Amino acid sequence: MNTEERKLGDLLHQITPEPPRPVTVEQVAYRLVSEPKLRREPRPRRRGPLFSRALAPVLAAAAVVVIAGASAGIAVLANSHHTPPSSAGGAPASSATSSATASSSPSQTSSPTQQTTPTTRIAGGPWGAELINHQTFSQGSLVSANGSLYAFGTGTLDRIDPATGNIAATAQANPPLPTPPVIIGNTVWVLWSYSGGNVVLHAFDAQTLAPIRSVLVPAIGPVAASSGSNVVTSGPDGHLYVAAGETVAVVNPDNGQLIRRIYLTAGTSDSVAVSPDGSRLYVGVGRTEVLIYDLSSDTVITSSSLAGTDSVGDLVATSGGVWGTTGTGMSEWTWFAPSGDLARAVRIGAGAGGGFASLPSYSAGVVWVGGSHTLSCANPANGRVLDTVTLPTDHNVVEYFSSPVISGDHAYSDYQDNASQLSGLVRMTPPAACTGNVSS
Repeated sequence: MNTEERKLGDLLHQITPEPPRPVTVEQVAYRLVSEPKLRREPRPRRRGPLFSRALAPVLAAAAVVVIAGASAGIAVLANSHHTPPSSAGGAPASSATSSATASSSPSQTSSPTQQTTPTTRIAGGPWGAELINHQTFSQGSLVSANGSLYAFGTGTLDRIDPATGNIAATAQANPPLPTPPVIIGNTVWVLWSYSGGNVVLHAFDAQTLAPIRSVLVPAIGPVAASSGSNVVTSGPDGHLYVAAGETVAVVNPDNGQLIRRIYLTAGTSDSVAVSPDGSRLYVGVGRTEVLIYDLSSDTVITSSSLAGTDSVGDLVATSGGVWGTTGTGMSEWTWFAPSGDLARAVRIGAGAGGGFASLPSYSAGVVWVGGSHTLSCANPANGRVLDTVTLPTDHNVVEYFSSPVISGDHAYSDYQDNASQLSGLVRMTPPAACTGNVSS
């Protein structure tokens, strides 16, 4: 018997003198329709005895439905007033003792319904660029998978419909580093916390962005104090590779279990990339050098540094070698190192200034390099630039196009024009040269 039944029972006991006994909903309902004194009516209509006896059970049943419905409604209201709201995601763990359960959990997701945003042609924009979404996304966070686009908004993880530019689903997320989402099958992995001796990852359903699980990856030694993007990536084996202090942790995404650790010969990992054939692991160390590991034995093959700079990071692996960035602030640009040999690295694209990022992306069999000066596509096997365009300016103020990702026949890029206060998602139609059918 629930609380509402007890209250009704107490009321009947006060009105009708009888020994207290348990009263059910059915009994209360029957008495409401059979005893005029208990009805909340000014005066019941006069009916014959036969009518009262015949309809009493029927009315009692109806009253049961009414009372039960009212009880359910009260219970729902009580729950809505007493259930605390979901915590806002994104608060990183504050110490090495933090865990996946102690860190902020993803909140419930929603699927906004929007009107399709009218497209805006970008004057002088590359490859017929048109703005299809006016939401600001984090630089370097745009990825493509499963016929959708994913990016980080302001405190959110968003799934974007490439046909309309609308936000199809969203979840609260606030990564502590500019590491893009990692898509494995029907799951989106997000770096949730990266501090002290712990790394926390959260998994979301790729369609609804409903939270699935949280995974704690303990680091060996503290994680890198200064890391760029790509501290989490995936390999062709379907595993997660996580820069975890003095190691790279290999994690099974199906159950969150640690498969093994790859121990570094020196330093702290701050960026990871796995070659498309799964044979090599590239590890950025201290933002000064890159270690190359043979994944069949987890042994280091070689290490190298980029001449003339002490800043390397944001690693992306392709069949021909490894790509990354150097420089910060007003000057950042992308390089390609054949076979991972940074002594032979070459610069790709004109880079970015004004605090924008020039990060390589690998999508649809082509490497893309954006920025605030040029937009280029390049051969992943040898780094040869296949096509490049000069980006427009707005009253001599640079316009930013991030490195594109491909969905269907179009390329999509994060766009910002500070002079006109425009930002959002740009859709382009890349030339035939920028296709995955490249051999030289």
